[in-house]
Amino acid sequence: MRSMRRGAIIGVWLVTASAAWATPAGPPPRGRLVGVGAHRLHIDCRGQGSPTAVIETGLGDFSFDWMLVQDRVARSRRVCTYDRAGYAWSEPGPKPRTFDQLNLELHALLQAAGEHGPFILVGHSYGGGVVRNYALGYPAEVAGLVLAEAVGDTQYIEMGPKAQQLREFASGRPIPAPRQDLQPADRPTGQGYGAHGAYEEDPALAPLPAEVRRWHRWATLLPALEDAENSQRDWSVEYIARWASADMAGRLGDLPLVVLMRKDGGYADGLSLPARELEAARVASQQALAAWSRRGRVVTVPAGHNLHLEAPDVVAQAVESVAGK
Repeated sequence: MRSMRRGAIIGVWLVTASAAWATPAGPPPRGRLVGVGAHRLHIDCRGQGSPTAVIETGLGDFSFDWMLVQDRVARSRRVCTYDRAGYAWSEPGPKPRTFDQLNLELHALLQAAGEHGPFILVGHSYGGGVVRNYALGYPAEVAGLVLAEAVGDTQYIEMGPKAQQLREFASGRPIPAPRQDLQPADRPTGQGYGAHGAYEEDPALAPLPAEVRRWHRWATLLPALEDAENSQRDWSVEYIARWASADMAGRLGDLPLVVLMRKDGGYADGLSLPARELEAARVASQQALAAWSRRGRVVTVPAGHNLHLEAPDVVAQAVESVAGK
């Protein structure tokens, strides 16, 4: 989720004794802060029952944006949402923000928080790539995957008058090893999204309570967020290019996998490719995601991109399906 945003810069950066950079004061955390090396991440776990579901949000989304899904899943099992480093209450972390770096931090977070796998990982949009990489790197800790409107490796994205595949932006750079220490170069740079103009609330947030929408505004305007997301975008294309050029069919074996895909991609005419070709490529890319597992399947959802807000029941049902319920 991302609309152009957004208002005045909030707060200042403080350096703590542990060398982590704290987030500016805001609402009390919905969950708790847990140390992962030199910085702390926010995690919010609710409900009981296994396997536990863990949600990896898309760009511009926060742990609390998934409360509608979390509340539903918590009726039958434990479910954790968390904020990546630089998001909401989570402190900025090491850079670059590669999938491997995010995976290392999530792995450490779940261990430090006392959460026990294997986990059902739910990845939305950008988060779909993060959980796919987690399943490759920590296979024994993954009981199943739900990819909710995850970006396919050969899917076209509208970028101005053109439609391009994200893999076109990769340069073949070697991916740095992840780490848990903080170095001076990891300090967030820039003024954040607030420097780009007044905050405009995304209409997709309407199903959330007014208080939670205020939390979203606060978290959006934190200076560290744009820095973290820029690094995430920059390195995600390297993974996508690698996967797009390889045969990933069956790579996850028989891991339960559900791909939730919106019914209509909504491509406009007048782009660099006809809308029908873009739509065909989108559908094919989602089917290719399902093919990562011999037990993968695609479920078409009559909703838009933000399934956690528009169709939370469908997402919760997919979790239960992967859990074998």
